Amino acid sequence: MKPPTKKSLWRAAVGVPVLSLALLALPGTAQATTAVRAASGTSVQAPAAALVTKLTHSQATSRFRAAGITWSSSGGCSDRNNPTCTSFEQINLATVQGAETLKSASGCAIHITGGTETGHASGTYSHWNGYKLDYRLSTCLDNYITSRFAYIGGNKYQSGSGNIYFRESNHWDVTYYNCGGC
Repeated sequence: MKPPTKKSLWRAAVGVPVLSLALLALPGTAQATTAVRAASGTSVQAPAAALVTKLTHSQATSRFRAAGITWSSSGGCSDRNNPTCTSFEQINLATVQGAETLKSASGCAIHITGGTETGHASGTYSHWNGYKLDYRLSTCLDNYITSRFAYIGGNKYQSGSGNIYFRESNHWDVTYYNCGGC
């Protein structure tokens, strides 16, 4: 018996005849996009959430270090299951790239105070799920965000790429839906 192909599996999953199936996975991108053209000629975008690239703590810190991004932990640790640690275990590649983009575009010092460790609010686009980082407040970063991104109310600003920057009392809580134009 012949093993199923990606095309035949997709047909079975969506229940429609498929004329073409293309997986676009570019090096350095956080997500692949699955484009499907149904028999009707309609193009459909499959959810890319299942294709999110996750990094280890070590991979993320190597990238941050190379970009000149610093981080600290109130507990002096990186254990994901300890809320006093700052961990990057299971962070999305797009989130890391978003921080790199912010650093490069702003020219500001970026210092991370929160990553994927437990103790933050839950939800789909949460710290735990790899979508968020907390940044230390600084005049440079504050001015960059508030002057270049759209104010959307409640101390929230939205970048042109759709990422949300929320100024809390002592840090910026940033949700990265994408890499911010990397």
